[in-house]
Amino acid sequence: MSADMNAANLPDETARKLEKMMEFIKEFNSVVVAFSGGVDSSTLAAVCKEVLGENVLAVTVISQKSPSREIRDASKIAREIGVIHEFTELDILNVLEFRKNSEERCYYCKREVLSALLKLARERGYDVVFEGTNASDLSGHRPGYRAICELDNVYSPWADFGITKDEIRLIAKSMGFTFHDKPSLACLASRIPFGIEINGVKLRMVDEAENAVAEIAAVKQVRVRNFNGVAIVEVGADEIAKILNENVAIKIKERLLKLGFKSVLLDLEGYKTGKAAELSGVAKLTS
Repeated sequence: MSADMNAANLPDETARKLEKMMEFIKEFNSVVVAFSGGVDSSTLAAVCKEVLGENVLAVTVISQKSPSREIRDASKIAREIGVIHEFTELDILNVLEFRKNSEERCYYCKREVLSALLKLARERGYDVVFEGTNASDLSGHRPGYRAICELDNVYSPWADFGITKDEIRLIAKSMGFTFHDKPSLACLASRIPFGIEINGVKLRMVDEAENAVAEIAAVKQVRVRNFNGVAIVEVGADEIAKILNENVAIKIKERLLKLGFKSVLLDLEGYKTGKAAELSGVAKLTS
């Protein structure tokens, strides 16, 4: 293991799995990493750089579903890692199955994104494409992972070697990276319950609303669900008090109404993964 990784700070089992993953990476001369700027893909790019040096290209795919906060972070984090980084654009709304927003939406999206990265890798002479699905992800509904398994020359090293989200954060911390505790930030389409059609206007409303809530309330974790024009604001359970401040609540309501939302609600349960699926069940009952 590289000297840049402080293995003494890793549990033995995590260090063992990471070592095996690095041996796997050594089997390739060069890789393209699907680089969102999140903890998973960023740490994956950093580990690949430790193994393969300059033969790693981190590529951020920008589409209508990309949170603007994540795009801004991607450049900064790539510089922190010291990895070669670039952006490429994709019109994801051109994919009918994505717009329809069925429970298989992520399958069609992931397949489109990875196919674009495979094409880029072939044109540039890179061996394979890596993406950041981790072992923790596989316990939930992950149709996107099926697309990964179907495509040749695409790998999910974290998942393949049983490395969890918490372990990835430990690895990033052991490497001294500031992003080790960065909150998760899924694609904007996950804010629209299954069964409600996706379009560019709805996605932009979500993106601008989340930026507004983060700015006004100074919260780290935020989701704004777009439920047929009703904004459902979620923040971390430990940050709900910030939103309940009267002045803050009024500013958030006014800003989101200006963005085109019909009303603004606060989810008092706080943010948790899988909320989109729960809201989708409600959407079916009310449609």
